[in-house]
Amino acid sequence: MYPFIRYATTIAHAALQVKKGNTLPLSKVGEITLRWRLTDIDNFLEMNNGRVLTLYYLGRTDFAVRTGLGKQLLKQRWGLVVAGSTIQYRKRIRAFDKVTMKTQIVAIDKRWIYVEQSMWVKGKPCSSALLRTGVTEGGKVIETARVLAALGKADWKLPPTGYVAEWIESDQDRPWPPMD
Repeated sequence: MYPFIRYATTIAHAALQVKKGNTLPLSKVGEITLRWRLTDIDNFLEMNNGRVLTLYYLGRTDFAVRTGLGKQLLKQRWGLVVAGSTIQYRKRIRAFDKVTMKTQIVAIDKRWIYVEQSMWVKGKPCSSALLRTGVTEGGKVIETARVLAALGKADWKLPPTGYVAEWIESDQDRPWPPMD
């Protein structure tokens, strides 16, 4: 089941942080803390891989609200989309572990915003995800220049380099499944 209560709580907490003046610049790392719950379980009594991806959504939500993107999404009637992702798992998250989730923008190109997220338990990385995300209007991805201008960051440049650029390039070579 989708974690609707956690989602609502994340939005409320982030909005409260903004109200207190604890905003987050786009160039910084957002951080939230949560606990593993029984609803996150798989048959090995650890956090389910699919749940990890779902909970990463909470980190992106907090990041969007605290950076002001959430406000612009409402004002402009924009939406968000994930157009691709890759994830690595390094350490299991076990029952009732306290998890620190970090979210940051690692690259921006003409159309996409590349977000890196990671989960940490007791100072050790457990998983890391790289996502290709976009802002949509009328169901279509808009140029990042419009998004950055709405956030007052029109001159901010963060071109893809290193592993992000390599992922973008290798993803372009990936074939789609054949149509039957």
